[in-house]
Amino acid sequence: MSGFVEKPEPVEVPGLVHLHTGKVRELYQNEAGDLVMVASDRTSAFDWVLPTEIPDKGRILTQLSLWWFDQLADLIPSHVLSTELPAGAPADWAGRTLVCKSLRMVPVECVARGYLTGSGLLEYNESRTVCGLALPEGLVDGSELPAPIFTPATKAAVGEHDENVSYEEVARQVGAETAAQLRQATLAVYGRARDIARDRGIILADTKFEFGHEGDTLVLADEVLTPDSSRFWPADRWEPGRSQQSFDKQFVRDWLVSPASGWDRASEQPPPPLPPEIVEATRAKYVEAYERLTGVRWS
Repeated sequence: MSGFVEKPEPVEVPGLVHLHTGKVRELYQNEAGDLVMVASDRTSAFDWVLPTEIPDKGRILTQLSLWWFDQLADLIPSHVLSTELPAGAPADWAGRTLVCKSLRMVPVECVARGYLTGSGLLEYNESRTVCGLALPEGLVDGSELPAPIFTPATKAAVGEHDENVSYEEVARQVGAETAAQLRQATLAVYGRARDIARDRGIILADTKFEFGHEGDTLVLADEVLTPDSSRFWPADRWEPGRSQQSFDKQFVRDWLVSPASGWDRASEQPPPPLPPEIVEATRAKYVEAYERLTGVRWS
């Protein structure tokens, strides 16, 4: 089993229609037809949305995404229209809310990998490929790839895994022209972000993007280059051949599979609440990622 341990009830705001509850975000539509995205402090692991929140997480994700959208503006437009709170919205939405264009979303998770790890490593160990792309012999967990690769995935519902697919399958689903656009944009954005992160002592191992169309224009949507959608590693601790330290919710995953949690991942029981020390350590990683990338102190 998987999904929400405790599914939240969406906040009702006059003039907004609630559309969807995601792992982290609540999605609304305003009377003008624009989308209103609100990033909560929820966190997920092993396909479960956990009962314990990470304070400030939604604001950090939102503010970091806005910073990245600015860094990428000359490469690709973003879906952001405004950060202004809708009338009648709760004060807690401040700093975690984006008013966005309503796009024709492309149903593909656009993943760029510059390093080998995660599901890519599992496939590589079986076949020396990732999403059907042949890779050289001798790579290990954390190896830098000869060049970044585009490894798309299908978009899964809450509680389900995204599944890696081949480029040919993406072209079959969305058309050859759109598939080529997605690959070009994904690798261009990854390349820019990788260089910016590297200048700040951080390795961007891989990341995923979502795109939509406004007319014929491809637009970057959702969150972008956050610790929830990317693997960021401290460059000075990078050591291929082992799992890398990361700026994300690894503390959460490690605790859940430790004897301390008492949780059996293979069982049908939901995960338990997180202890305060794991919550604080995880929050500190998100704050550190924000501060190192942007150069701005979190407050």
